[in-house]
Amino acid sequence: MRGPRELLADAQLALADGPARIVRHEEKSWASITFAGSRHRVELAFEGAEAVEAGECFIVFLPEHEFTIRGQLVADAAVVEVESVAAPPKLTVTCEILLLEES
Repeated sequence: MRGPRELLADAQLALADGPARIVRHEEKSWASITFAGSRHRVELAFEGAEAVEAGECFIVFLPEHEFTIRGQLVADAAVVEVESVAAPPKLTVTCEILLLEES
């Protein structure tokens, strides 16, 4: 069965509209007094002119995107780093996402 990590990766690639690949995905457990979950740091690469354009849209839409991940609530999603190369066109986007377990 696919867990939250894999479902989050699928959801991010769907939001990226296909032309992205996940370069790195780090996951750490997270908890507060009332909530438990995991913090994810994901680096995506968009290579080629069309992919870079899709990456720019990803940057705009990620913070407000309504993710649907079974058993999880996305409490926060933010782009924390962007690196761009002109030739050949490449955009690397690093984001942090906080997932909370739904009770």
